[in-house]
Amino acid sequence: MNKMKAASLFAVGDLRYIDMEVPNCKDDEVLVKIKNCGICGSDVGRVLHKGTYHFPTVPGHEFSGVIIFDPQGKDEGKRVAVYPLLPCFKCDECTNERYAQCRNYDYYGSRRDGGYAEYISVKRFNLIFLPDNVSFEEGAMCEPVSVALAATKKLEIKKGDNLLIIGAGPIGLMVGMWAQSFGADKIYYSDIDSNKLDFVKKFGFYVFNGEKVDKVLEGSGAGSGVICAVNAVEPFGRIVLMGNPSGAVTIDPSTWQNILRKEIILKGTWNSSFSQRENDWKESVNAISDGKLKLRGLITHRVAIKDVFSAIKMMAEHKEFYCKVMIDNER
Repeated sequence: MNKMKAASLFAVGDLRYIDMEVPNCKDDEVLVKIKNCGICGSDVGRVLHKGTYHFPTVPGHEFSGVIIFDPQGKDEGKRVAVYPLLPCFKCDECTNERYAQCRNYDYYGSRRDGGYAEYISVKRFNLIFLPDNVSFEEGAMCEPVSVALAATKKLEIKKGDNLLIIGAGPIGLMVGMWAQSFGADKIYYSDIDSNKLDFVKKFGFYVFNGEKVDKVLEGSGAGSGVICAVNAVEPFGRIVLMGNPSGAVTIDPSTWQNILRKEIILKGTWNSSFSQRENDWKESVNAISDGKLKLRGLITHRVAIKDVFSAIKMMAEHKEFYCKVMIDNER
């Protein structure tokens, strides 16, 4: 087995379906046969607009599979998801196991080859072992589920809280699922896409219509989303900012004053924890295994690697409704 199929980015807008060498394994790595890989919204931006950190690079950071070769002979045959961030282990943040804030990190799918491929060599540190009752599709969603868990924790949901989520994409929906499991009462969604709002109703969520809420997750990264959040939240409420802005974000003086008058708590969230003392990934796998999160209903499209570029263009152009788009290597 010397060659594999992959989708590799050679330049912005130039994603090619090619034959590549199967990667070699160092002693601190294992070779994973990839079963599923999610297409993240950030992948769309990287492929079509921003590019990866060098070319060519295989994108994809949400993936799962089975270990088919272990140089140490310990873990062959085990089913895994993969934490995509590779810490430097040397900076102050890494010393304190705050790996998401690592100053010199590497990353599968943007700084080195990722999951749009049949095989990948993965550092042992980055492996999360999957129970047999967690599917490979669910395993491939552990990355966004863990990001959603980190955000939900920062909301500090109490039983009976009402929550507004601005942005009804996959991670926003996952936050809603986590919030339900933490005891939230009504969970509302706001989005500019009416199809997404119709979709959230399938999970027992509500469409926002100006209600006052205890907590808000802002997932759009737009100034209008921040203004909506500030207006909707009750005095002394909490807003967690998760959306990445695509440009400058401005808010008017009355919104700023509202933040002050209501004494609103604003928190940012970034990535997920993967340390000895707190590991969002292990919590996510356990919740999926226990049936607390019903993820497979989020998947609206399944595609083969050869069709990834078409799927990304569909997502960018909004040619049809989608939620989670999943690469299936059995296709």
